[in-house]
Amino acid sequence: MPTRDFYDVLGVDRSASEADIKKAYRALAREHHPDVREDKSAAELRFKEINEAYAVLSDRRKRDAYDRFGTVPSGNGGFSDFGGFGSPFAGGFGDIFDMFFNEPRSSTARHRAGPARGSDLRYDLQISLEEAFTGATREITFEHLAACAACKGSGAEPGTLIVRCEQCSGTGAVRHVRQTPFGHFATQSTCQACNGAGQRPQTPCHVCHGHGRRDTTRTLSVRIPAGVDNGSRIRVAGSGEAGEHGGSQGDLYVYLSIKPHPQFRRDGPDTFTEIVASFPQAALGSQVSVPSLEGQLKLTLTPGTQSGTSYRLRGHGMPRVRGSQRGDHVVTVYVAVPTKLSRRQRELLEEYARAGGDHIEEKSFLERVKEAFKPD
Repeated sequence: MPTRDFYDVLGVDRSASEADIKKAYRALAREHHPDVREDKSAAELRFKEINEAYAVLSDRRKRDAYDRFGTVPSGNGGFSDFGGFGSPFAGGFGDIFDMFFNEPRSSTARHRAGPARGSDLRYDLQISLEEAFTGATREITFEHLAACAACKGSGAEPGTLIVRCEQCSGTGAVRHVRQTPFGHFATQSTCQACNGAGQRPQTPCHVCHGHGRRDTTRTLSVRIPAGVDNGSRIRVAGSGEAGEHGGSQGDLYVYLSIKPHPQFRRDGPDTFTEIVASFPQAALGSQVSVPSLEGQLKLTLTPGTQSGTSYRLRGHGMPRVRGSQRGDHVVTVYVAVPTKLSRRQRELLEEYARAGGDHIEEKSFLERVKEAFKPD
């Protein structure tokens, strides 16, 4: 049962808000923390009293019970026993630092750097449209941090030991104490001597100078599947940089781009090309040969094919990376008009014209408008 009024302990009114209570507690905690007081025994009692009052008044349920009954329940969900000076509300100086500055007090385990996975790498590779169509295998060469072959990544000269870091006593962290207007504040930082590992090579490796990794040039073969497109990414597991302190290697990601093609254009799984047909081929209809990424294909022109007409050859486009289906190959036909004619060719065309071949059957503008608005 409390011996002093909790509101008096914190120096606030009974109508104080949660923010007022928290502000008052922080000010008193700074002033009466045992780490900043000469009479530590008296400070511990005062500090415990402040924490006990704050623990009740900062909790809405407990504060309501205190206001109604002048006490708080004990047992499961109660708090008649706040523990000693090592309780969560009366912890060491680091807990107060956490509360004021919202920075977690790093324990030895947090500072000690265990095995860390190596970084992932990116490699940009440009390939041809033909390689994207058929798939390919390309060799690439790149620089990366690899585990030192001499010390096998340990950083220690072969035959020597890994010993505890003397600077941080194996904790991986160094403690710094500074004087402020509020007293002594302590912070911890990663030990620079061992980079947070807590241990160091007794004799650093003569090749990597104790780092366990070194810059290496590597060449490897990358399999490019058929159907890839601009922005496609290939993951090569375990080919990134070596990890620290024996950690696993990162991955290599190969990003692909497709070089522009002089004859073909691609849009997703479909490919596009253009051909030129003669007037007789377009007018009479004929079978022509058209280029594609898989070779020459046969295309049958329907009689009366107009310049700019497109034909779709289904299943002759790009393969898909996943699945067996393929896109289409789209061929646009342009009709060539001869610029030079022999005498016989001219005679035949003139005869064709006299027979009505130069008459173009085209509806008038008014007829087209009427047809457009004609009800179905």
